[in-house]
Amino acid sequence: MESFEGGGVARQPCRFPQARIPERGSGVFRLTARNAMAHHDSEMKEESLREDLKFYFMSPCEKYQARRQIPWKLGLQILKIVMVTTQLVRFGLSNQLVVAFKEDNTVAFKHLFLKGYSGTDEDDYSCSVYTQEDVYESIFFAINQYYHLKDIALGTLGYGENEDNRIGLKVCKQCYKKESMFPSNETLNIDNDIELDCVHLDLQALSKDPPDWKNSSFFRLEFYRLLQVEISFHLKGIDLQTIHSRELPDCYVFQNTVIFDNKAHSGKIKIYFDSDARIEECKDLNIFGSTQKNAQYVLAFDAFVIVICLASLILCTRSIFLALRLQKRFLNFFLEKYKRRVCDADQWEFINGWYVLVIISDLMTIVGSILKMEIKAKNLTNYDLCSILLGTSTLFVWVGVIRYLGYFQAYNVLILTMQASLPKVLRFCACAGMIYLGYTFCGWIVLGPYHDKFENLNTVAECLFSLVNGDDMFATFAQIQQKSILVWLFSRLYLYSFISLFIYMILSLFIALITDSYDTIKKFQKNGFPETDLQEFLKECSSKEEYQKESSAFLSCICCRKRKRSDDHLILTN
Repeated sequence: MESFEGGGVARQPCRFPQARIPERGSGVFRLTARNAMAHHDSEMKEESLREDLKFYFMSPCEKYQARRQIPWKLGLQILKIVMVTTQLVRFGLSNQLVVAFKEDNTVAFKHLFLKGYSGTDEDDYSCSVYTQEDVYESIFFAINQYYHLKDIALGTLGYGENEDNRIGLKVCKQCYKKESMFPSNETLNIDNDIELDCVHLDLQALSKDPPDWKNSSFFRLEFYRLLQVEISFHLKGIDLQTIHSRELPDCYVFQNTVIFDNKAHSGKIKIYFDSDARIEECKDLNIFGSTQKNAQYVLAFDAFVIVICLASLILCTRSIFLALRLQKRFLNFFLEKYKRRVCDADQWEFINGWYVLVIISDLMTIVGSILKMEIKAKNLTNYDLCSILLGTSTLFVWVGVIRYLGYFQAYNVLILTMQASLPKVLRFCACAGMIYLGYTFCGWIVLGPYHDKFENLNTVAECLFSLVNGDDMFATFAQIQQKSILVWLFSRLYLYSFISLFIYMILSLFIALITDSYDTIKKFQKNGFPETDLQEFLKECSSKEEYQKESSAFLSCICCRKRKRSDDHLILTN
């Protein structure tokens, strides 16, 4: 009898000690026969389980070599990568047109309705005025520009209805109810309740000559108690550039707001412009040419992507279900034979994380494709949600390719290193994150009034993360305002200590954790990985012939490289 090699270690074949055969017909003979049959059944059950386990942990090419089982999931994943990526590229190009149209219109509106707009925003607002005359001129300029919109605008714009289903401008002002202030005497008498007064100016009122609305009492502003003036109006537009991409055009409703902010009462009124674009279904589209036919082809392509993802979802779900059944068989057998439970690591070997990733990706692609079809048919306009779903699903699809590269030992190092270092890295980040949050809060409260990069918590966190990566260091040091010597000295101590701590110590330790895991994996690949109960069970001697046979040269070159039996432990680790 030949010896069996499992995991590169030669084992002697299983031999049972010879015993004296009882005479036929005796009770001992019948008892021994039943025991022999029971033992034979147990061996057959064990051997069947071992063969199923070995087959389960084979690569797709090895399964084909062993049982001629066609790797449907592998072929389907390759096809899905091509289909999903093509779908994402087409949708990305279409989404870029939408975003560009919104941004271009916002810039055009600022030039149209803001007097003296230079094309560059001041910080987070558009521009500022400093005299009462400039405030009145800016308000009247925006109103007059709205009335003459069709004569001066370059875009395909028209008037839209506001919340009250009326066409025109809505002007509102907010003021304190009562206020008397004498700065020279340092006295103040104020009622902080706010009054809101609004007036609606339709096209008929704006067309009067001379304009009576300018002389109304509403526009006599009392600046000492004025908080805010808000001008709101709706415009409609059509995005015709999509026709050049052979797509149906979108109809937009722009909800524009011009805000004159005087809440600070600092002698400077900030002017904000906000434009909220909303896509609506065009009521009547009559487009001749190939645009309509092209839209039907795109819808058919999206439907085919959904079918592919459904097939992938069904196959991966089936694989997980069969793996759970196999896991249950192994757990019951191990508990029955060895009277103890299987460790958690071996139990998790049956749950293929790549299949879970593929299932999540398929679900997101299906939902995203349905949304894309509805957007293409102009029934929905939620581009952002659709782009998030399709983008994330494509990311998961491409990450899933690593699974098939992992069957090769040379490419398996990345996956094994990530698996080994992830728990250590997460624990390390939890500790380092406490220090990072402390620096974030400290920088915000101390340096916020004196540095643009520390104005709010989100900006502080982004600035510190950039410093850790060595970006924009000198500018961060140089931009601190030297209005307070104490704060300036504190900023130097703060920045030097943060950079020294995180770059020289924490970042170095972070890299060392990953490097240590990489070195450990390299040693294991050279000397062998620690064996678990599952691996030792698979390496026990077998009375049946090996499944795997020599593959043809074509499969060896095209499909994948044939592994040795001594590399089986690498499959289980992966």
